[in-house]
Amino acid sequence: MVDNKKRIYQLDGRVPLVQAVPFGLQHVLAMFVANITPIIILANVVGIEQTLSGALIQNCMIIAGIGTLIQLYPIWRIGSRLPIVMGISFTFLSLAIFIGTTQGMGALMGAVVIGGIMEGLLGLFAKYWLFIISRVVAATVVTAIGFSLLPIGANSFAGGQGAADFGSTQNWIVGTFTLLTCLGFQIFAKGFLRSLSVLIGLLAGYILAVCMGMVDFSGLQHAPLLELPRFMPFDLEFNWGAILSIIAIYMVSATETIGDTNALCVSALNRSPHKVELGASISCDGFVSSLAGLFGCTPITSFSQNVGLAAMSGVVNRFAIATGACIMILGGIFPPVGAMLTTIPQAVLGGCTIMMFGSIMFAGFGMLSKCGFTDRNMIIVSLSLSIGLGFTQATGMFSIFPQIVQTVFAENCVAVVFLLAVILNLVLPNKPPRKYA
Repeated sequence: MVDNKKRIYQLDGRVPLVQAVPFGLQHVLAMFVANITPIIILANVVGIEQTLSGALIQNCMIIAGIGTLIQLYPIWRIGSRLPIVMGISFTFLSLAIFIGTTQGMGALMGAVVIGGIMEGLLGLFAKYWLFIISRVVAATVVTAIGFSLLPIGANSFAGGQGAADFGSTQNWIVGTFTLLTCLGFQIFAKGFLRSLSVLIGLLAGYILAVCMGMVDFSGLQHAPLLELPRFMPFDLEFNWGAILSIIAIYMVSATETIGDTNALCVSALNRSPHKVELGASISCDGFVSSLAGLFGCTPITSFSQNVGLAAMSGVVNRFAIATGACIMILGGIFPPVGAMLTTIPQAVLGGCTIMMFGSIMFAGFGMLSKCGFTDRNMIIVSLSLSIGLGFTQATGMFSIFPQIVQTVFAENCVAVVFLLAVILNLVLPNKPPRKYA
């Protein structure tokens, strides 16, 4: 008979709701703002009216919850049965804005639906192509994901990129207090309190932010009590240029999902992922993204910050994380829930996520150490990371290339790292002349 307190750290098994809900809520809070931000930015740039944009935000929460539930409890071969949390992807944002402003939201959603089906089929037939994702390629991509998240955590810590009070004293105080609270409970607490260190830090930081007058509750007054999701808010249009462009970004999203699945299995489950799990993760990513398009949302993907949270807390129980997915769905159906969660200041979220993002990078280092420090691996890792991380930080580096290449690679270091790592892994000799260690 397994102790209920230990089930929370096991993949399967029913956990009492009173224990499961806090851990599920912790996962929701870790990704909530990042989940709704892409659609908020898209709606503002494209010029979608406020009532419809509010409905799209609610739809995004529901889709994220559905996608997470399917990852946890698969439908046929769609879903990995792993504690992966899904949400609206930033990867598609720049291209979505371009298509939405030039060809209309109907063309964008048509491309999202078709592209999602293509990625879903790619996942179902993953066994025929996953051989190109060797251990060193996976380790390099996971490390790149960790590095790519560091600026996101730092920007949140300072108040959110573009915020009027970015880097203010208030944000520094709240972010630092939140981080120290998370760190203190992670080091000194035991049992459940240690595993809930992120949630406790978030609540402590939120209370401090309220006391400092940084929380705006005005949005709660206008939120309706109940609102059902709006199906097909845009009439689908099928433009081949938009479809091909979106499919290219879906390949990048599949790469991120592969990296996140690898990182989760290695850091939280202490094993390598199975090919079936990788393919099922990708198929869920694709097919649920198609569903997202029918509800006016951009594609979803696995959330790296939740991988870091699972690694740091050790909580991998599917039922516990499913309660978080249900909270997201309820937040979409009952707008006051979502409106309350949107009041969390960016500095609080930044204080919570700094160490979580670093843990993903640390997991990548662990994977690299298991690959062996050979000449061949040194070239693959060092060249992929140097070019992928370096070139994407240099503004205008890709300006000589066509727009589609700029959209896919110019600001996405994970895509560049993945492409280079795969190519180098295929062309370099398999027998290295010597080892470094």
